[in-house]
Amino acid sequence: MKILNDLTLDELKILMESLGEKSFRAGQIFRALSLGKSISEITELSLPLRQKLTEIYVDTPVKLIKKLVSKDGTEKYLLALYDGNVVEGVYMKNRYGNTECLSTQVGCRMGCKFCASTIGGLVRNLTAGEMYATVCLINKINGGTLDKRAVTNIVLMGSGEPFDNYDETVKFLRLVSCKDGLNVSLRNISLSTCGLVPEMIKFAEEGLPVNLTVSLHQPFNDKRKHLMPIAKAYSIEQILSACDNYFNKTGRRYIFEYSLVKGENDDRQSADELIKILKGKPCHVNIIRLNEVKENGLKATTEKEAYAFASYLENAGLSATVRRLNGADIDGACGQLRRSYLDN
Repeated sequence: MKILNDLTLDELKILMESLGEKSFRAGQIFRALSLGKSISEITELSLPLRQKLTEIYVDTPVKLIKKLVSKDGTEKYLLALYDGNVVEGVYMKNRYGNTECLSTQVGCRMGCKFCASTIGGLVRNLTAGEMYATVCLINKINGGTLDKRAVTNIVLMGSGEPFDNYDETVKFLRLVSCKDGLNVSLRNISLSTCGLVPEMIKFAEEGLPVNLTVSLHQPFNDKRKHLMPIAKAYSIEQILSACDNYFNKTGRRYIFEYSLVKGENDDRQSADELIKILKGKPCHVNIIRLNEVKENGLKATTEKEAYAFASYLENAGLSATVRRLNGADIDGACGQLRRSYLDN
């Protein structure tokens, strides 16, 4: 089965013409799908056309299985795809807007030691339409419309490596920012990569000014290989060069994620090396208190230690903040809820 949400507005117009329908039907379909509707719920279309479409395309590509609400207000969703696979989505309410954390793959093959998403490896990529349907569904669940969205910001930081699913991720960005649909500003979207350098360089040419975020987590190449296998392929120096290229092409500063792991990367030597390699660059360091995953045995630093680490960087001239820990009481880290569901 195919997914109708994969199609752009122009592609929908071509489809309508091939089915003998007027091209304006494409706009009706695109808006309805952007509102989180299934094909069978698009009552603007005739019943025969809906039936014809559901013979070719999945009626509902993404469904809600389970919703958890944290004491801090964070909402986590377990979502079923049409083939029985499950993914996660997180919805975080903030003063500056509401953010959805989106998955780009079922599982992940990057093997980062601190992440639950990679346990069990990569199952498959999500299509652009599945990603878009997820955003539309969560917007709908939270009372959003096309005129007043409940999802104002998106972070591609859920399960999976976006650049390991490059083409579908790029198409998703074009779908979600389309003015005829949800129309999310690309400047309100952050894409997180563990450091796939060739794709980082390629992405700088796409004309999509999203916030590029790199999961760094270690300033030393040898130690980074211990936490992140991708470091065996691409060095920190190569990553920094790709980041500089992104800034030169887009004018957008880049962000480094740095999850503090007790005894691994939270010492003064690590902080000094971060300052050495990043000072003077158009970047920001996002300090993260680790959401502990029982399978890997890694421990988080305390909140006090995290703020002390960030202050040390700031006093040395780096832009750094501590990210608020969201949903720790509901398995908020990437892959935890899915892992628990599969285990049970």
